[in-house]
Amino acid sequence: MTDAPVIGVLALQGDVREHLIALAAADAVARPVRRPDELAEVHGLVIPGGESTTISKLAHLFGLMEPLRARVRDGLPVYGTCAGMIMLADKILDPRSGQETVGGIDMIVRRNAFGRQNESFESAVQVEGIPGDPVEGVFIRAPWVESVGAGAEVLAEHDGHIVAVRQGNALATSFHPELTGDHRVHGLFVDMVRAWRTARSL
Repeated sequence: MTDAPVIGVLALQGDVREHLIALAAADAVARPVRRPDELAEVHGLVIPGGESTTISKLAHLFGLMEPLRARVRDGLPVYGTCAGMIMLADKILDPRSGQETVGGIDMIVRRNAFGRQNESFESAVQVEGIPGDPVEGVFIRAPWVESVGAGAEVLAEHDGHIVAVRQGNALATSFHPELTGDHRVHGLFVDMVRAWRTARSL
């Protein structure tokens, strides 16, 4: 088993390239994932920002939704940013018609909660598990978490709203760390993937 984990980025829509670069900088082997056979080969998966309704529809179109749900249920480490956070929520407060999620985190998420595209902003965010200075959070039509269940851990808040959550092997942020030069959040996720691989090899 090589030391570098293979981590996929769901490449249906959104800022795929930026995540591939950030994962490589965090010492992972990064690959785009568009098909079930590609999903089967990775040790972890990032669901990028984009448009959550579109990602949901394309996941069905490409035959990925059920394999995604199965692998997440099986414990595959998964990290969602912005729209990816919505995809990992067990419940959306205001879903569009026909919108579905992968699930995996016991949380209720509100879409576009921080406003429209022209209300995007950046702000320093202190994230539990990330040592040192706060992370620079890039919020673009970002969701926030209305509430979490007992199994979910709140890692960060901004302006009184939950913006980072972890539950087991699932991690989600409202903001886009892949758009900064700071790869510490991706490093945290790579460490989660390494730990999962080690536990499975015992």
